[in-house]
Amino acid sequence: MEKPALVASDIDGTILGTNEQVSSHTADVVGRVLANGIPFVLVSGRPPRWMPRIANAVGATGYAVCANGAVLYDVAEDRVIWQRGLSPVRLGDLGSALATAIPGSAVAAERVGARASDIESFIAEEEYRHAWPDGHDVASRAEVLGYPAVKLLVRHQGMTSGEMAAAATAVLGDEFAITYSTNAGLIEVSERGVTKATGLADVAERLGVAAADVIAFGDMPNDIPMLQWVGHGVAMANGHPELLEVADEVTGTNDENGVAQVLERWF
Repeated sequence: MEKPALVASDIDGTILGTNEQVSSHTADVVGRVLANGIPFVLVSGRPPRWMPRIANAVGATGYAVCANGAVLYDVAEDRVIWQRGLSPVRLGDLGSALATAIPGSAVAAERVGARASDIESFIAEEEYRHAWPDGHDVASRAEVLGYPAVKLLVRHQGMTSGEMAAAATAVLGDEFAITYSTNAGLIEVSERGVTKATGLADVAERLGVAAADVIAFGDMPNDIPMLQWVGHGVAMANGHPELLEVADEVTGTNDENGVAQVLERWF
């Protein structure tokens, strides 16, 4: 593609190395992107509360698409612009279906306030075990499903995420958006039609940038809609096979500064 008018990047496994840090080389290249007046947008499954640290590491102060497209967050203003969540009624329907689709699974809900600094509860059943080191409030399933949430996380340590997604899709069809960002027995469920692509499309429209002029980077199945929507979709070499199949290009791994390798063509 020609010099992109907007750069979008996933976080985990993409712009972050396995040490959970942004390398100085990648930060320098992103700095050159921003110095050229090109927006750099973080697009992640993470909620807003995780955005400030990553945004500060690369110097990004604009929009961040969070929770797999369910939240649009303004980094500079520390403000949630909108959220497209699941109502308690929808969560109740989802919980009932998952009991059939994935018996023995445990659930957690991600709730978002008006700002990243308004730490809303990540609330989970007692049986829920994080795929990553983290803490959470413990509650009954009724409490987890009883309040609006931007996404429901479903955990089953005896299955891969791919197996879980297939089982859930077999029961739910396209009634909800089902995806995953790790294969360690965790799927993430959002409202129907919510993806990283829909969130990024909103940002591009706000900035007056056409999809054909956007480049995006990712590594997991939750990045597939985004890489298919943009003009040039780049998968990390450490990416999931399903993502590698749809990417326009495969770059180096996250530990090899794969994002920077591509952006250095123009910046």
